[in-house]
Amino acid sequence: MKSANTGFTRLLHSTRYSWYGLRSGWRFEEAFRLEVVLLVVLFPATFWLARSFTDWLLLVGSALLVLIVELLNSAIEAVVDRVGSEYHELSGRAKDLGSAAVLISALFAALVWGGLLLVRLGFAPFGG
Repeated sequence: MKSANTGFTRLLHSTRYSWYGLRSGWRFEEAFRLEVVLLVVLFPATFWLARSFTDWLLLVGSALLVLIVELLNSAIEAVVDRVGSEYHELSGRAKDLGSAAVLISALFAALVWGGLLLVRLGFAPFGG
């Protein structure tokens, strides 16, 4: 039987569930809250750091990437915790891999922001 949720109605439902996910991330994940606050505080600096629209996209995109990966990591952790509370090597590995993904995305963001800061300050190591 075909679902009644098609087209625009389906889009509205999907958007609502996405909003629930963002609210859940904010409510239950301290790291997500910290990263959102950091992005809000640093966002005005993007207009000073960026020398082009591409620079600006890199700054904002790298920060948003951290939020995206944090939400995915939180989803992995929630599923693992839902499956069971007893220790299992695969559960630990899944959580560790998710955490590593967050770390790599944060290091990437730091590299982008730090690199563009160096360029802005006149220390362009690669000809910036």
